[in-house]
Amino acid sequence: QHRCLQWKAPADIDSSSPCFVYSSIVREDYLPSVPPPPPPSEANRRHYHHHATALTPAPRRPCAAAAHRSIEQARPRRSALPLARVSDRPAMSRDGGCCPPMDLLRSEAMQLVQVIIPAESARLAVSNLGDLGLLQFKDLNADKSPFQRAYAAQIKRCGEMARKLRFFKEQMSKAAILTSPTQFSGAPLEIGDLEIKLGEFEAELTEVNTNNRKLQRTYNELVEYNVLLEKTGEFFYSAQRSAAEQQREMVADQSGDSSLESPLLHQEMVIDPSKHVKLGSLIGLVPKQKAMAFERILYRATRGNMLLRQESVDEPITDPQSGEKAVKNSFVIFYSGERAKSKILKICDAFGANRYPFPEDLATQLHTIQEVSGKVSELKATVEIGLAHRDGILESIACEYEQWNNLLKKEKAIYHTLNMFSLDVTKKCLVAEGWSPVFATSQVQDALHRATSGSNSEVGCIFQILNTQESPPTYFQTNKFTSSFQDIVDAYGIASYQEVNPGLFTIVTFPFLFAVMFGDWGHGICIFLTAMYLIIREKKLASQKLDDIVEIMFAGRYVILMMSLFSIYTGLIYNEFFSVPFELFGKSAYACHDPSCGDATTEGLVRVGQTYPFGVDPVWHGSRSELPFLNSLKMKMSILLGIAQMNLGIVLSFFNAKYFKNIVNVWYQFVPQLIFLNSLFGYLSLLIIIKWCTGSKADLYHIMIYMFLSPTDDIGENQLFPGQRIVQLVLLLLALVSVPWMLFPKPLFLKKQHEQRHQGQHYTMLQETDESVAQLGGQHENPHNHEEFEFSEVLVHQLIHTIEFVLGAVSNTASYLRLWALSLAHSELSSVFYDKVLLLAWGYNNVIILVMGVTVFLFATIFVLLSMETLSAFLHALRLHWVEFQGKFYDGSGYKFAPFAFASIIEEED
Repeated sequence: QHRCLQWKAPADIDSSSPCFVYSSIVREDYLPSVPPPPPPSEANRRHYHHHATALTPAPRRPCAAAAHRSIEQARPRRSALPLARVSDRPAMSRDGGCCPPMDLLRSEAMQLVQVIIPAESARLAVSNLGDLGLLQFKDLNADKSPFQRAYAAQIKRCGEMARKLRFFKEQMSKAAILTSPTQFSGAPLEIGDLEIKLGEFEAELTEVNTNNRKLQRTYNELVEYNVLLEKTGEFFYSAQRSAAEQQREMVADQSGDSSLESPLLHQEMVIDPSKHVKLGSLIGLVPKQKAMAFERILYRATRGNMLLRQESVDEPITDPQSGEKAVKNSFVIFYSGERAKSKILKICDAFGANRYPFPEDLATQLHTIQEVSGKVSELKATVEIGLAHRDGILESIACEYEQWNNLLKKEKAIYHTLNMFSLDVTKKCLVAEGWSPVFATSQVQDALHRATSGSNSEVGCIFQILNTQESPPTYFQTNKFTSSFQDIVDAYGIASYQEVNPGLFTIVTFPFLFAVMFGDWGHGICIFLTAMYLIIREKKLASQKLDDIVEIMFAGRYVILMMSLFSIYTGLIYNEFFSVPFELFGKSAYACHDPSCGDATTEGLVRVGQTYPFGVDPVWHGSRSELPFLNSLKMKMSILLGIAQMNLGIVLSFFNAKYFKNIVNVWYQFVPQLIFLNSLFGYLSLLIIIKWCTGSKADLYHIMIYMFLSPTDDIGENQLFPGQRIVQLVLLLLALVSVPWMLFPKPLFLKKQHEQRHQGQHYTMLQETDESVAQLGGQHENPHNHEEFEFSEVLVHQLIHTIEFVLGAVSNTASYLRLWALSLAHSELSSVFYDKVLLLAWGYNNVIILVMGVTVFLFATIFVLLSMETLSAFLHALRLHWVEFQGKFYDGSGYKFAPFAFASIIEEED
């Protein structure tokens, strides 16, 4: 009978207490009666002190009460509880509980959990957690190499199966067979069955391929041989016919009486056949690109003692060795002597020339050609049958390939995860630690419960929450709409744990600032149509392989949608449709009585109606004062938007400091920064609004410059409200005071806090025990307690931050003027393309010129205004958010929550 005792310490008993008790969790139906457990050994005590629970210093309680509680917890339980929940902390869920959900304002509350899993349930438990995808495991074996871990053999086994799948994939690619995108609907396949199945398919496919290669090679050789026989047969036939004619002529000449008058050469040629020298011959095929070099090498190697005849083959031939088609030349070599033959054979091998036998007798040649032609036909049919058999095997593999591939990926991921767990001293249990969202506690427990039930384990999994000083990962629950905006923020840096997330505000501010620079409702409609096309076809596009640019646009389709909607809105405010104004909201409030008033600024215009209800009055467009008016409007609007967004960033720094209970940052960072920014540039924004409301002609440049140079002088005609000089003096003094307020108090308070925290470390205990010494030594081992406070470093660091904020307040405000600059550039480019291209072509009253003008206008609009200008406005909006906005409050030093999830593993590998 096997007995697996799981030990744990109650959460409310200090491990260093003399009455520290270990309680056993034993299922009653598994062990009917268990005697009181013996005291654990020192090794087990240390092990379970580390692994079984989170033992943090807790208020000391009487030993009797602690022992009573531990005995109550150790009683056998009749019900088969799959999970032993050690912590009394309630589980929090998204639907309710002790804490509301954080959504996108702050990251999800995380907890470090520990799970003790029996070995027989480990694989199924990890599989269930992978399906859930809400637990990020920590590597508890970081000091071990991959080959030293417990499941190295299983990973190697998965690697071998992956090799077989890659082999099948290569074979299907060569045969042009596509895998089925749908999952196999049969019964679920186990990894052991898959291994057997893959082995059988590999053996069968390897055997079929070997036979097919042999048949294909033989077939290619016969085809080459057949072509060669035809080419060389013609050569030998013509040579024999020519030799026979010469022989008859010489015999006729020899039969004459004037033998003394016949040439000596003829007498030499007509000799006894027994004295003829027999020449050897070789025939074959050589690649055409090597033919010239082949001939030269043969000539030099044999010193010219050979005769070579080459002829090109009309069609490409499949080479039997490489299996690739190539253009070749047939050749015939005549030689004399074995030494020359040996050299010629070596040269043929070096040039990849395939040699074949050739019968000298003409009748034998004809018989060989007929025999080879018959074998070619037979082998062709045999090869086709073999390829059809191979394709049948590959098609059966293709139907289940995706299922096998996903199953193997999951199995390999499971064993990689199991290798991150530490083994219990009994090697019967695995100990895992990881990060999980608080709301997912019940879901993780349910997954472990299902693993225990599914594996028929006699002992349940232990799930408990650990207390830790580690920084948890950052996790935001996003959907397909908010994820792209969150990616914009994450590209700058992952938010620290539960700090304010700028992604929530980026959903509105990013497309709005883009639209301020891109405002044209005609161009906005074009972008809107593009975004709607990507959204409507998102299911089809998500299943396709897209190129880089289209993939980026598809990933940000909802960002593009928001940018287009805001562009239409700001375009209506600017009253620009491809730079053309429209009277969409009624007639203009002004009227001209003569043509000359079109060049007027204020004189010559007669107000005939109420103020234009929405956006810019169309009368401004086309007038001489259009550019000064719109420049003034957009420049002041950029200042207002910039100050508003920077103030939002400073206010969010207050919420961060308040949430983390950092009072020092509230009083010595948030307050002086808010005062400094608004004393100068907040006051400038107020002056802009007052000037707009009153219609004053005051010079704001003069006011702001002399506010610093001559703060006590009379403002004169630039005064916008009573008491303005006193207000400016007060604001200037507040700005001056806020600089040392940011610089000096924070380092002094940090130094005081450090001294108060460590003032008790120099005292000595009156009574020392082994436990107290060990506990004190453990405290000294904490690296956080050894941090030395360097006041000079903190002061220099604060000085840098103060200078950065003071100078940044000026530079960041000026940086928001890019909103005005890019809006002006976009408007002027649109006007140039419309006036100088489209209208100019229209004025010629020529169809060809009109078509050319429309074509140029469309290309300029698409590639310049809708592509380059869009990218430019996007990058500038990105800079304003990363630097000017997020720099006021965003730390961005966290790390992303990367849970163990099968869905992400399969998606990444695909």
